[in-house]
Amino acid sequence: MNVPPCAIVLFDAECVLCSANAQFILKHDRKRHFRLASMQGETGMALYRKHGMDPSDPDTILLIEGDRVLRNSDAVLGIYHRLGWPWRITDVARLVPRALRDAVYLWVARNRYRLFGKRETCWLPNLEYRDRLL
Repeated sequence: MNVPPCAIVLFDAECVLCSANAQFILKHDRKRHFRLASMQGETGMALYRKHGMDPSDPDTILLIEGDRVLRNSDAVLGIYHRLGWPWRITDVARLVPRALRDAVYLWVARNRYRLFGKRETCWLPNLEYRDRLL
């Protein structure tokens, strides 16, 4: 599989769970494969719109690699696969039918603020990672 040198993860920087996931990605992305864009920023809003989503009410994370866009559970699994071992172990979740994986993912996504909380301001990475945020 030909993997582009850089991928973009679009996430909700006001969501506590989403921000924690973004921090996890930055910390464990040893190959610096990922750039992150929040849905609250100009770049993130433009990318959500480009892919047919309303940035003011997105229901999913997006993983953009060149012309390929993954969403829902496929995006999450794609991210963790590219982080390498041991995170690649999440590939076993692909044995679960996508419809079932996505149903669970979308339920969590729709209830993310109630379940995990919402930040008053958008999360920003430490200075060492600022070059990775679009």
